[in-house]
Amino acid sequence: MSPPTPRRRRALPVLTAALAALLYGLAPPAAADDGPADWTARPAGTGTGRDARPYVYLEGTPGTVLQDRLAVTNSGRTPLTVRLRGDGRAGGWIRFAEDTVTVPARTRADVPLALTVPPDAVPGDASGEAVATGGGEEIRVPVRVRTVGPTLAALTVEDVEVSGGAIRYALVNRGNAMLRPRLAVRAEGVFGTLLDRPERPLPLELAPGRRAERTEPWPDAPALDAVTVRLRVTAPGGVRDEAAASATYLPVGPAVGGGLLLLGGLAVFASGAYRRRRRTGRAAPRPPTVDVQPPVATEPLLKAGAKT
Repeated sequence: MSPPTPRRRRALPVLTAALAALLYGLAPPAAADDGPADWTARPAGTGTGRDARPYVYLEGTPGTVLQDRLAVTNSGRTPLTVRLRGDGRAGGWIRFAEDTVTVPARTRADVPLALTVPPDAVPGDASGEAVATGGGEEIRVPVRVRTVGPTLAALTVEDVEVSGGAIRYALVNRGNAMLRPRLAVRAEGVFGTLLDRPERPLPLELAPGRRAERTEPWPDAPALDAVTVRLRVTAPGGVRDEAAASATYLPVGPAVGGGLLLLGGLAVFASGAYRRRRRTGRAAPRPPTVDVQPPVATEPLLKAGAKT
């Protein structure tokens, strides 16, 4: 008769199964079916690592259509659906071959894109982004576009106005190049120069077609004077323009008081002159002066009966 099996050995398989069930319950759940997070979007090309293109770069003249590709790589174990769109100035010029792309698991899809440079685009650089959204994530790929063509630099200073302690004016970029303007200010009064500020750069970068309204402070403006303010603006590329405005400064309080005093003095003077004229009109006329001649001596007449 064989000896009985110890209870400890019988309990070992039971404990092992219970431990396995516990570990299975603590394990993380499998990925959801709405798409894995392990995916990338970048400019298409054969390069990898440091040789991969960091952004989409295109160059052309106004009105041309430029082409490229965006690579979407799904490294997950389930299919991935990605929505594509453009953002920003240059991004708004992009059209994808498909706005929504489903990429199978462990697959790379190269999506063609076409970028149309607007016919009225000015020469220079424009930027934007190609945006890919999927799997609860968003990836933005930079897009750089250079428009080729002749460059025209033109800048005007307009609507100059002098008021109190401020000089207001507007700068307008009339060309197709980015401008960084410089400003010089000069003011002349009745008795000479009141303000002379040499040319200095403005904290402003003016894009083509843009208008910027600015104010130049003048805290020590005169209290009484007639002034002419002249503004001169320049920019790289031989850009230059001038504009002027005139203003009259009068002290409000003293001017009113002085005017009343002057009017009062004139009234007193006029009243006195009127009274003098009236007194002169009532006086009796003075008779003219007649020179009286002395009598001429003549021989006395002889009395009747006198002897001769």
